[in-house]
Amino acid sequence: MTSAPAQRPRARARRGQGERLREEILEATERLLIQTGDQGAVSIRAIAEAAGVTPPSIYLHFADKDELLAAVCAVRFAELDRCMTEAAAAVDDPLEALRARGLAYVQFGLENPEHYRILFMTRPVAGAADNPVDLEHLPGLGAFGHLVEDVTRAMDAGALAAADPFLVATGLWTGVHGITSLLIARPDFPWPPIETLLAHIVDVSARGLAPS
Repeated sequence: MTSAPAQRPRARARRGQGERLREEILEATERLLIQTGDQGAVSIRAIAEAAGVTPPSIYLHFADKDELLAAVCAVRFAELDRCMTEAAAAVDDPLEALRARGLAYVQFGLENPEHYRILFMTRPVAGAADNPVDLEHLPGLGAFGHLVEDVTRAMDAGALAAADPFLVATGLWTGVHGITSLLIARPDFPWPPIETLLAHIVDVSARGLAPS
């Protein structure tokens, strides 16, 4: 089998094309991440070849590979946040809004399994575990913040007992993430209908957090 010929480096971008080039670099990086399933196997040289640019061109837009991978994840987190926010906004009841947000999360994962693996089921970038967390720029913080807001709304409405909204939101997220990752990893298991399963998880959590 012969390998496909490498793309020729593009000509220097004209004024105003820099943003489009940045998007193409992001798209090429995401394609490689999905193809390899391993961010460690995706090099700047491979990204440059896939995007049809030279490696120095990438450094005009991203300081290093870690920053580039973070930018790819940020795009996907924004899409996930949009899907969940739209689902929750269509529901007035605070508990139903949490269920709608959770269902949108699961559906996003099932419709974009490779993206979900990149976001939530792959190793952190090199050295991330040794560095302090930058909450201001943490990928997905906006999406999680909206979940905390919905939990707070449910508490204010008396649907949930007063508690630490961050702790409750974290517990709900871990449950929904568990469902999503298992559905992706073990599609052969005889799962109940997704909406039924998710409703059960939310209802059990709501009963445990119900006002006394």
